[in-house]
Amino acid sequence: MMYLLSVIIVVYTIALTLIFIYALAQLNLLSNYLKAQKKQSQAVKFDFSNPNNIPFVSIQLPVYNEMYVMERLLENISKMDYPKDKLEIQVLDDSTDESLELTQKLVKQLKLSDVNIVHIHRTKRTGFKAGALKEGLKVAKGEFIAIFDADFLPRPNWLKETIPYFKDENIGVVQTRWSHLNRNHSVLTKIQAFALDAHFTLEQVGRNSKSHFINFNGTAGVWRKTCILEAGNWEGDTLTEDLDLSYRAQLKNWKFKYLEDVETPAELPMAISAARSQQFRWNKGGAENFRKMAWKLVKNKHISAKTKAHGLLHLLNSTMFLNIFIVAVLSIPMLYIKNEYESLKPYFYVMSFFVVSSIIFFVCYWFMYKKIYGNGLKDFIEYLGMFFTFFSIAMGFSLHNSVAVLEGHFGKRSDFVRTPKFNINSLSDSWKNNKYLSKKIPIYVLFEGLLTLYFGFGMYSAFVVGNQGGDFGLFPFHLMLFLGFGYVFFKSVTSSA
Repeated sequence: MMYLLSVIIVVYTIALTLIFIYALAQLNLLSNYLKAQKKQSQAVKFDFSNPNNIPFVSIQLPVYNEMYVMERLLENISKMDYPKDKLEIQVLDDSTDESLELTQKLVKQLKLSDVNIVHIHRTKRTGFKAGALKEGLKVAKGEFIAIFDADFLPRPNWLKETIPYFKDENIGVVQTRWSHLNRNHSVLTKIQAFALDAHFTLEQVGRNSKSHFINFNGTAGVWRKTCILEAGNWEGDTLTEDLDLSYRAQLKNWKFKYLEDVETPAELPMAISAARSQQFRWNKGGAENFRKMAWKLVKNKHISAKTKAHGLLHLLNSTMFLNIFIVAVLSIPMLYIKNEYESLKPYFYVMSFFVVSSIIFFVCYWFMYKKIYGNGLKDFIEYLGMFFTFFSIAMGFSLHNSVAVLEGHFGKRSDFVRTPKFNINSLSDSWKNNKYLSKKIPIYVLFEGLLTLYFGFGMYSAFVVGNQGGDFGLFPFHLMLFLGFGYVFFKSVTSSA
């Protein structure tokens, strides 16, 4: 019994400590972010008033069975304001359904409208998205390669806002900030937007402003073609080929430029099954890249210790879900241990310090939120509700994401599962009939239901443990877990019905 007790305490402590270290890293990124806001950009840029300074650009559109958004995508990209003799569009189409014929028809129409566009179709999805990008690169004429997923709608002046920064020959990538076409569609889209906004403000600026490693986000960015080739080209051995190539490029001393003020609107997944598939791919891919890149990062003698530390924590981003899940599951046994063993009281007094992690996240995310949505009293009240909702539902996804992380760390291979797109234009539109949505309920949804009951028991335990009338220190935590897992379970069951 004492052996089990010791194991629970040690594992719980390690997980809490790792979360605290991650929180401290976020606090450092916040400091970097705030300092970066005060700096004036000194970047050299191409002068596009001189036609000779305008380079040739290839736009790559990797698509796979995107029936609902192809027309919107191609119509949008065809309006790009850039000299026609300096631009080509590659539709990298791996589709296997009727969207293939639709895309061929749309491309043919655009060609008749004097748009320089080509349709490249592969019959085998070798390497998935990475393979499609690599195939297109073989024949791409552009010195620079802009990439957009099917649900992104860049504004007409997008290339004129990004390409000029490549005047600096050390820059291999220019990445822009995602914004959200359907942020207010539902609670699910709001919490996804909340998480992505934190990444695209606090994290990307915080790292990039101090020359730490950042990542190309798979879309809404531009690569220098020579950077891709020098870094070893696209590889399909992880589920996040963007993070993989980003680290290989930066290990080759290429610089990345992040543009917070250039927004690229995109659609967020509106069905929980679509959000699950995206989250699974991102989190598993992050763990796969930790396995692939961590030692290469550590042994590189030309990178500072601080950049290495931030890089390792960046690669371990998704692993924080595993730590959160461990802390959540063990928190109920720890509640009983605390009230059963008087001799451990000093330990629990020390451990209460780790509530600082939550305070750090609260402060960091507030700076993100107020930058984008406003800092008035009403905005702060909305932020309180959003923060509570986000953390509850994020914890509700922790089992699902922990499975992804463990598969990534242990090297289990899986296919690249695309995120279904919707093209929903109003709050009243329905996504229920989307043919690409999975109707199958994953087995771990059952466990999410059981965990809902488990954390309900945790709330009940607050009233009955000990002999002092209960212990409510963990009650808010268990309430958030109960609501988070309950939400994920309920939405998973009802949306698949």
